[in-house]
Formats: sequence, C-alpha cells, structure tokens
Amino acid sequence: MKKTLVFWVEEYFYNPTPLQKLLSYLLLPLSWLYCFIMYVRYKLQTPEDFAVEIVSVGNLTVGGSGKTPLVIALAKEHKKPAIILRGYGRASKGLIVVKNGNEILCDVKSSGDEAMIYAKKLPNAAVIVSEERKRAIQKAKELGCEIIFLDDAYSKHDIKKQDILIDVKTQNSFCLPAGPFRERLWPGKKALHVEEEKDFFREVKLVNPTQKMSLVTAIARPQRLDKYLPDVVAKHYFEDHHSFTKEELETILQKDAATSLLVTFKDYVKIEHFGLPLSLLDLEVKVKEDLFSVFV
Repeated sequence: MKKTLVFWVEEYFYNPTPLQKLLSYLLLPLSWLYCFIMYVRYKLQTPEDFAVEIVSVGNLTVGGSGKTPLVIALAKEHKKPAIILRGYGRASKGLIVVKNGNEILCDVKSSGDEAMIYAKKLPNAAVIVSEERKRAIQKAKELGCEIIFLDDAYSKHDIKKQDILIDVKTQNSFCLPAGPFRERLWPGKKALHVEEEKDFFREVKLVNPTQKMSLVTAIARPQRLDKYLPDVVAKHYFEDHHSFTKEELETILQKDAATSLLVTFKDYVKIEHFGLPLSLLDLEVKVKEDLFSVFV
C-alpha cells in the first residue's frame, strides 16, 4: 500500500531517514520552546490527593507502546479496579461509564476501541471514559473501586498517582515537533520505567486461524506486530483508531481471496458485529512479580 502521511510521521519519529533527520534538526527551536512550556506547566501544577490508590500507565512518546495489555495484566490482580481513559476515536463526549463492574452499558462507538477492550477483558472492572480525569476518578470512587488505573496520564501532574512509563525504542530523542517525546521525566517527578521483554512479556494466541488470512489493523506503529504474525496473504494498515465499514472489509476479503481477516482485539471489538470471517491475534502480557510488588 502507499505510504500515507501517518506512516511517514511514524518513520520520522522512530526511524528517521537522513532527510527526515535534517527536518528534525530544523525544527529544534520549536522543540525547545515546546519542552520549556511543558516544563513550566508541570511546575505550576500541584497534585491533588483523591484518597485512593491511582496508577498511571503510559509512555513519554506519541504512538503505541503496549500499555493496554499491561494495564489489563496489572488490573487482573485486583478485585475492584477501575480503568479511566480519554476514549480516543469515540463518537461521544463527556463522561460515560462503559462498564460498572458488572455489565457493559454502551456500544463501542460510544466507548472507543480501547475502552471496550478493557470492558471485555476485565470481568470485574469499572471502565470510564472522560476528557476530565478528575471527574472520572470521583465516579470510580462512587462505584466502590479500590484502585484506579489511568490509561496514558503521565501528563496529569495535578493528580497524585504512581507512574509507570513504558520505554519505547526510538532513534529520535527530541521533543515535539522535532521528535516523538510529548514530555520528559521532569526533575522531582518519580516514575517506574519498564521495558518489554525485560519487565513484561507478550503471550500470543491465534484464535480461529484459517488457510488464507489477510491482516487488517488500525493500531499505532503496526509493524510491531510483524514478529508475532503467522503467514498472511496481505497486510492492510489503517490509521490508529480507524472506524471500519463492512464494505471496505468485504473488499479486502474479495481482493485478497482471503478466507478470513486477521485482526487484533483492538480491531475485533469494532468489527465483530459485521458477521465477517475473523481470525484473532490475541496479544496478552505476563508481568514479572517484582513489578506487582511496587504497585500492589
């Protein structure tokens, strides 16, 4: 497929060509200004204590890092966890309780794909989407949750929490727009840095495989999947959080003469209702015991 702007940007951030490196250096003055503004923002905020254990799992860079399966692995160790996230890609606004700890209360269009993953993978969890994290924390407390996991909330410096940061390998170490870093680990800010294949490990399960599978995925940095893939007849990459139509997926099946579409769980929750032949590449995480000892 043709390289879209999205994939050009991902290459620029993580594995830049010589021309992209030049562009990155040209943008450094803007990067320094951006970093300074983010540092001042951090210094001006005072963390608010919500009298409940709060753990944020995320990364300092833009793009995917494996935080969703890591949050799931950590949350499974608790009886009444809550997962709070912004809900990127959803067709709704405001605070929505996706799951109250017992049942799912909305569809994937209202929740967004990542929130629905949490709702389906965590049977006892409350899942809340909201642009206002503090309001969502209060709601989680009302629901009786004992621990709250914030999805990608390092930048919420006005909330007292413990931060887990997933290290993402990149050949570009600058802040936006010269590089992928949204923030730095600021002086005085504590966080636990973890790495895949060191602190947590992927476990891959292939569900309902067929003879001729076409990979269809709408995740950030989709090339991350390559080392886990079985044989596929084609790969189709879409923008992160892309909202699929049944027609475009049927076109792929027909064009590739595929017997099924191979998808991750993030895409599965958006397209399972179409009734198309699907194979699932289910990526879960095993966490080293010493990581639990810090945050449990």
